[in-house]
Amino acid sequence: MKVKGLLIVTLTLAAAMAAFALWVAAGLPEGAELPVHWNAAGEVDGTQPASQALLIPAGIALLVGLVFAAIPALEPLQHKLEGSSPVLRVAWLGILALMIAIQLMIAGPALGWEFGVSLLLLVLGLMFVALGNVLPKSRPGFFVGIRTPWTIIDTDNWIATHRLGGKLLMLAGAAVVLAALLPLADSARLATVLVAVFGAVLAPVAYSWWLWRNKAHRAPPP
Repeated sequence: MKVKGLLIVTLTLAAAMAAFALWVAAGLPEGAELPVHWNAAGEVDGTQPASQALLIPAGIALLVGLVFAAIPALEPLQHKLEGSSPVLRVAWLGILALMIAIQLMIAGPALGWEFGVSLLLLVLGLMFVALGNVLPKSRPGFFVGIRTPWTIIDTDNWIATHRLGGKLLMLAGAAVVLAALLPLADSARLATVLVAVFGAVLAPVAYSWWLWRNKAHRAPPP
C-alpha cells in the first residue's frame, strides 16, 4: 500500500493547522485561554492557554499521520493489506477531518464563531458512514478491521462480520449525523450517540463469536 501521498497531505495539513493556531493566538491578549473540553450538554468545562489549546489538534494530526504511515511496514500479512487499504485511507482522512473540526471548535470563541459539539458530531457521523461503506472490502490483518479471535482465524467469519459491521457503522453514522442536525435535548443527543456507537462496535463482535460457535458445532468430530 502506498502512503506517500497521504503522508504529504498530512504534513501539509499539520503545518497549515499550526500556522492557523499561531495566527489566532497572536490576536489574543496575553494569558487568554480557549476551550479544550465540553460536557454532555455542549458546555465548556475545560480550558488551556490559547497557543497550547490551538496547537494540540495539529500535533495529533501529525502523530496520527505518522502512525498510519507506519502500519503498512508493520503488517505481517502484506499480501492482504492492499484489500484493506480503502479502510485505512478513510480512517486516516476521517481522523484528520476530526482534528480540523476540533481546532475550529477551539478557535471559535477567539474569532466570534459558534460551532458547539454539533460540528464534531457531524464530522464523526460522516466518518462512520464512509468507514462503513468500505469496511466490507477489508481482509484479515492485525491492524485494520474488526479483529476478534474468530475473524482472525477464519476468512469466511471475517467477511461476514465485516459485511454486518459495515451496515451497522453506516446506520450509526446516519444516527450521529441526525443527532448533530436535529434540535434534540442534550440527554437525547447523548443517548443517541452512545447507543449508535456501542451498537455498531459490540454487535459485530458478538456476531463473529456466534458464527464461530455455530461452525464449531457443525464440524464433524475428529
